[in-house]
Amino acid sequence: MIIEKPSEYRASHITFAFAQEPWQINQYWDLRRQIFCEEQHIFEESDRDLIDEKALPIIAESSYTGQLDQVVGIVRIDERSPGVWWGGRLGVAKTYRKLSQFQTSGLFNDQHPIHPFSQTIGGALIFKAVSTALTLGCREFYAHVQEQNVMFFNRMHWQTLEPLRVFGKLHYHMKCNLDFYSPSKTSWHQLQLR
Repeated sequence: MIIEKPSEYRASHITFAFAQEPWQINQYWDLRRQIFCEEQHIFEESDRDLIDEKALPIIAESSYTGQLDQVVGIVRIDERSPGVWWGGRLGVAKTYRKLSQFQTSGLFNDQHPIHPFSQTIGGALIFKAVSTALTLGCREFYAHVQEQNVMFFNRMHWQTLEPLRVFGKLHYHMKCNLDFYSPSKTSWHQLQLR
């Protein structure tokens, strides 16, 4: 008798918010360690740095029976000079990387998904990061993007500037075209509750 292993459960409702409760913060750090230390081997034991002291940790959370229970995506944003923001440490849990049809909350002002931002959790995290920064006075938004993700960012209206080595891996310095994004009322309300 052949018994096939069932596929891993993936929730179809994803909430985008800021890590603030202890379980969210712990899972935010755990997912970063899984992706950037264990999977990609960019760092050895921890990917934490001085930027984390002032960065806003943004998370994508899945829910089970209506209760938020797992951080499945992460990104951080920080303001490095007045109006100049950076994003980094974008990652999605393996199980959720190919999820492309999901319901969202905490992402759009009117709760109506718009493409391409609702096609993947990674795309939605980028949208949440940039729209949050715009809410906080962003005039320029940058990131160092791994080579394999450059085309994805291009589709998200980012411009490729120049190649560089970051932690021994090829990255590209990229700049977001802010005309395709808008400030987030949802993020503003979420931040007031922090």
